[in-house]
Amino acid sequence: MEKQSHELINGVALYLKTHTIVYNHQESLLTFFLKLNARILKVIKANPQIKLIHFNDGLIAAIASYHKGYEQIKKTATIHGLDIVYPLAYFQKKIIPRFNTFDRIFAVSDATAQAACDRGIKAEKIQVIVNGVDSTEHRVKKKIADISHKYPDIQLDKKIFVTLGRPVKRKGFSWLLQHVIPYLGTDFQLLMLGPYSTKKTLTDLLIKLLPSKLKTMIMLFLGYPSDQTTLRKILPLYYPKAIHLGKVPFEDLQIILNESLAFLMPNIAITGDMEGFGLVCLEASTAGSLVIASALEGINSAVQHKKNGILVPAENRHAWVNVLTEVLENPEHYQQQAKIYAEYTRTTYSWDIMARTYGNAFLEIASK
Repeated sequence: MEKQSHELINGVALYLKTHTIVYNHQESLLTFFLKLNARILKVIKANPQIKLIHFNDGLIAAIASYHKGYEQIKKTATIHGLDIVYPLAYFQKKIIPRFNTFDRIFAVSDATAQAACDRGIKAEKIQVIVNGVDSTEHRVKKKIADISHKYPDIQLDKKIFVTLGRPVKRKGFSWLLQHVIPYLGTDFQLLMLGPYSTKKTLTDLLIKLLPSKLKTMIMLFLGYPSDQTTLRKILPLYYPKAIHLGKVPFEDLQIILNESLAFLMPNIAITGDMEGFGLVCLEASTAGSLVIASALEGINSAVQHKKNGILVPAENRHAWVNVLTEVLENPEHYQQQAKIYAEYTRTTYSWDIMARTYGNAFLEIASK
């Protein structure tokens, strides 16, 4: 979300006069929220020509709905997924209806828009603008063999599948290991990348002490790696067919994605959580990897079936095994498809397209 916000600010600034108030991690979030109303009023006073304010986060927008002093200015907000489905009763009953006070709500996917409608936000206020990706074609010059000394468990003679991201349950990483990986052949290795702790942390111990319902809400709010405990137990059972490399440098990530046979995003449905968009699918595609993802939630807006990736029914073991087996048996064909898909991603999804779409919407709203 921070990346999307950064690109939106910079992109819209190319077309419209903008002023920004950005959380810079130099103060607590609480302090930022408490001072936001006053900071907005200060910017408006210094720039009386401002006609519209955009909040690029549902939580900030919800708090801003209580602000005073700039009711005459048009207000818009972007919702990303969890900020609309968060399973706190007070938030659902009291806060979400306040989004109807905004002039427009931008949703990053059709699924996020539907979730907003389901919770009482007026459909006529919602506009879907999908996220973008860096459309520059980056030539990766190195190969996995060139960095293998850093990762001695990588098997260079195997075809590579990749997963990427924080191990939260909705990502489906442990589901993939338990329900798909055992039913494939042996001519591959799954490389799991992203933040990962092999040992229990103090946060793990504290989270475990909480009541079940409170635990769920706190884990969702913090982005806690809720699948990590399960992964610690089962990953050793699949070694070396599946290994976790942890968080790797960006350059190494690009090399691995570029040389991998496929990038896998096996998301599963989790009550109270959702994949708002699936930006990582676009990033993997432009890096040169064949994207194979669950046809679930916001992923359906990031991946168009057989145009920039392959969509597979979520939690359907047979479908996943069949697709991955087909890819393993026909690697040359799917490597060529990955190149075609990458070009479609670059031309269809870009930060510039996203920013111009927002900019046009801002102009239209401000002119009313």
